[in-house]
Amino acid sequence: MALLITEREVTELLDITTAISAVEEVLRDQAQGVATNRPRQRVNGSSALLHVMPAADRRLDVLGFKAYSTARSGTRFLVMLYDGATGNLLAIIEADRLGQMRTGAASGVATKYMARSDADSVGIFGTGWQAESQLLAVCAVRKIKHVKVFSRAPENRNQFAGKMTSLLGVEVIPVATPEEAARGQSIIVTATTAREPVVHGDWIEPGTHVNAAGANYLSKAEIDVKTIQKASIIAVDSIEQARIEAGDLLPAIERGIIYWETVTELGRIVAGQVPGRTGAEQITLFKSVGIALWDISTALRVYNLARERGVGRNVELWAG
Repeated sequence: MALLITEREVTELLDITTAISAVEEVLRDQAQGVATNRPRQRVNGSSALLHVMPAADRRLDVLGFKAYSTARSGTRFLVMLYDGATGNLLAIIEADRLGQMRTGAASGVATKYMARSDADSVGIFGTGWQAESQLLAVCAVRKIKHVKVFSRAPENRNQFAGKMTSLLGVEVIPVATPEEAARGQSIIVTATTAREPVVHGDWIEPGTHVNAAGANYLSKAEIDVKTIQKASIIAVDSIEQARIEAGDLLPAIERGIIYWETVTELGRIVAGQVPGRTGAEQITLFKSVGIALWDISTALRVYNLARERGVGRNVELWAG
């Protein structure tokens, strides 16, 4: 018997604090060798693309995968969650909201461990749905006093500023240029669909932490090479997956500015194996591509909450 949990139910059950906790614990498991992540695989149909991401956590005793299709008609996400001991299917979860929240949560975890403790301002690039959870997560782990937001469309940044100011109780100011959004901020977040850099290293001041979360293709980059060159500590979610998806890092790798041996995984920082920051003046960078471990850990939280609250619908499968 599997539990079917709909998008509406996920939205009711999952808040950003829960998502941050789920992502933080599975990152620690990853670093300690009790969780396994496999990179995203993509296959083409005639006019659609299927993406599949598997993972397992032996401490949580769950395994599963996220599968989603992208086409002109839209994107559809599902997470399949299995019992790690019996192999029984525990849940089928519609996972658009889940994915949005776990991606934001990962930037929240990175900010918690890599940003200065007194970081209190944010420059955010992008005004879409994902940008909302990015800002929610950063504000959950730091006492943010003000935010500047940039996107190319004035109406989008104005709407985003109004909505997030109301939601967070923090002043969110729309700005007309990307440089205005970056200069003077202690945290910078990118959550865009840009193919070329929207953030330039010349704008980033000492002590800044950067979360680059929008791109997971080698052909896309939101930050320029100078940003990477200025970063003292660079973390990714999975080095194995970043090698095939982190377009932000590729130009610096190709030019010999950084090497994969000098990049660490965020989980190692969470587990205390390497420092996330050793000085107030350091620039730190988290490059996120999004990994399946975040999905299954967050899905388990949603599943447990659904069972506690009597949410979802039982589905009989493989009935004899």
